Amino acid sequence: MRDQSVPERSAFRHWCRELCRYGDTDRQGHINNAVFATFCETGRVMFLMAGDVSLVPSGHEFVLVRQTINFRRELQWGDGVEIGTDVSHVGNTSFTTIQAMFRGEECVATAESVLVLLNGCTRKATRLPDDLREKLK
Repeated sequence: MRDQSVPERSAFRHWCRELCRYGDTDRQGHINNAVFATFCETGRVMFLMAGDVSLVPSGHEFVLVRQTINFRRELQWGDGVEIGTDVSHVGNTSFTTIQAMFRGEECVATAESVLVLLNGCTRKATRLPDDLREKLK
């Protein structure tokens, strides 16, 4: 995220929850940094597939092309993590998500990810449909 300030929980419209598992720990005893990318993935997928309607157009898929994670605090085995997700920018073929991970009221990490809409047959980037662009905004 370009803005390094701690985000407010109210900045996010979409939420999901994960639990830190024993297998997520590393030799330092805290949750491994790679697991934070998995938390982000869970948040993005839950955002894209929320409710009865998928945001993924038929015959297409979204691919992750860039992700930045800012680690703020350690997580430990057994911690619950709430993942907030929202959209910060909509482009022609891509959009950017912002995310924050919270343990209770404490922000433990923030992330920014760029997803590109890919045509399932041609495997090339394709323009976001107008109705999807409106939903993302």
